[in-house]
Amino acid sequence: MAKPKVIVQLYPMLPTKDRAEREEKRPLACDKDLYHHVLHEWLDIVKAADEMGVWGVSTIEHHFHSEGYEVGPNPGVLNAWWASHVKNARVGALGYVMATQDPVRVAEETAILDHITKGKMFVGMARGYQSRWANVLGQFTDSVATVSSDLGGDDDVKNREIFEERAEMLLKFWTEESSQIDGDYYKIPYPYKDGIEYPAWKSARDAGTHGEVGEDGRVHKVSVVPKPYQSPHPPVFQAVSASNDSIKFAAKHGFRPVYFTKLEKMEEMSYIYLEEAQKHGHNFAHGERQCVCRWIHVAENEADYDRKLKEYDQDIYENFYVPFFPQFPSDTSNIDWVENMKESGIFLGGTVDQLKEQFLHSYDKVPAEYITLIWHYAQIPSKEVISELDAFMTHVLPALEAPEPNGVTVGGVG
Repeated sequence: MAKPKVIVQLYPMLPTKDRAEREEKRPLACDKDLYHHVLHEWLDIVKAADEMGVWGVSTIEHHFHSEGYEVGPNPGVLNAWWASHVKNARVGALGYVMATQDPVRVAEETAILDHITKGKMFVGMARGYQSRWANVLGQFTDSVATVSSDLGGDDDVKNREIFEERAEMLLKFWTEESSQIDGDYYKIPYPYKDGIEYPAWKSARDAGTHGEVGEDGRVHKVSVVPKPYQSPHPPVFQAVSASNDSIKFAAKHGFRPVYFTKLEKMEEMSYIYLEEAQKHGHNFAHGERQCVCRWIHVAENEADYDRKLKEYDQDIYENFYVPFFPQFPSDTSNIDWVENMKESGIFLGGTVDQLKEQFLHSYDKVPAEYITLIWHYAQIPSKEVISELDAFMTHVLPALEAPEPNGVTVGGVG
């Protein structure tokens, strides 16, 4: 057995003392001085995490967060910056929202990052659930965000189709010398049947990839370069929450599912993953390639844990996360938010011993190869993030065991 690989994920969340101050200072995300401070202080956490031996540091792709909750529009730029400051930690994002991204550009960007980091790059993909920005950036394919209340609906199906088509294109671009795509939502060449008139076709024919130029002297394939540093490509993570179809797609390709779910759902999905992976020739141990995602706090006692949840997490949980989940009633005025966060299954914490017991219980059900830890930095100060991470790495992680990756797969699975 091996120790789980820890990924530290931060957004950031621009800080205020409470929700009232956030409203007074609206729109907080337009405060360039505050963002500048938070961005550079973020690097202190990245460096400290690297020194503590985390496997990776990560951020997200989210846009238009004028309230200052999840100001993370460009993970690639951050990854490139962090790469110049870490010694051992991998950099990545959890992750690129593929239905709103051009897969050619994602393949190119992540391959360059893989070379910059000399193979210490990982790539995460997500379907996108925030309509405010996903509908805008996805307009060129008429894609809209998918939400848990619409699983199986027309918008959900279309979003999934685009996501899966582009995820599979990403694999092709990384591993094929040249590619031709006749997808439902993306064509290469374009127009597909006619090919592309290209003045330098003779050069591409004679010195480019074989088959790039057809007998008609037109471009019929493209070569997406550079290729990644890692072979066949960087490790791929996929965000999952409610859909078994998402797990099956991840299992088919050997992607690493990142569970933003309660333990019970994660356990159920972990076995679906194993069963589906075997159908495609991947012989994974239970827990292998699985990634449990949790928001944690290390506190002196229960009261201190309650304080941290209230000060650092309640605002974004109550006013941003909850509206996306249909199980909450429309009238939430009588909800005890601190207790609700504790019961959510995604927040863990208390004293070091309590946190250790919570993770031991989780690992008894699913011995995940990866742990993604999230803090709402900079709503929680950087020094507290570093202190809590140190406590986790020193006292909790040594008690956990995850399976050794056996690497028995068919084909190029990253």
